[in-house]
Amino acid sequence: MNDTVGDGIVTQRGNWKFSGETAANFDDHVSKSVPLYNEGHHLICDMSDFFVKPDSVTYEVGCSTGSLTMKLAQHNENKPNARFIGVDIEPDMIDAANQKALAQNDLNISFISDDMMNVDMEMADMIVCYYTVQFIRPSIRQDLINKLYQRLNWGGALLLFEKVRGADGRFQDILSALYTDYKLRAGYSADDIVAKSRSLKGVLEPFSSQANIDMLKRAGFSDINTVLKYVCFEGFLAIK
Repeated sequence: MNDTVGDGIVTQRGNWKFSGETAANFDDHVSKSVPLYNEGHHLICDMSDFFVKPDSVTYEVGCSTGSLTMKLAQHNENKPNARFIGVDIEPDMIDAANQKALAQNDLNISFISDDMMNVDMEMADMIVCYYTVQFIRPSIRQDLINKLYQRLNWGGALLLFEKVRGADGRFQDILSALYTDYKLRAGYSADDIVAKSRSLKGVLEPFSSQANIDMLKRAGFSDINTVLKYVCFEGFLAIK
């Protein structure tokens, strides 16, 4: 049975997809659904000042429609030969990103439609994962973070923004209730919220804050700091 989750997106139980109409309506939906979504973009652009140099390579893993990749390129257009590469497994997302890039052909941007585990990465000074790793199966999540660590230059940064679980059941109940209140204020109906939750079963599998930090440490990172936090959404800066 199909359910509407708001913003013109229709999905099914346990079968959330990022293709088709989701890609077409993604920017509006995600900016309403994720607290401080656009503010996080601005923060990442400002943090890039510390890491992106002339000739640097920056990756965005799970770039969706390319909005953040393009903002990073625009923010750093004074850095000669700095390159910005967005990667997404969904061809529909990359099609949308390439359409956006046509209007910015003076910027050094490219987009790749592929599984990040299959991408032959160049050495990078900054890698961004903006609410994407939470959708990767836990069984291979560590392998991805290991790969990203290995492809960072020494002193380079991984920016990992994730939805996070509470530290225990009581905190999880509080976080879930607060996030439901947030979505209601954003204009979603109770039916929209339930349908979205049903569609994400087995698709979105967040870790707790500590589990994300432990994953980063297992990959080799030792310098890790939270740079954004709103209820169950958190951004980590990890420096190699």
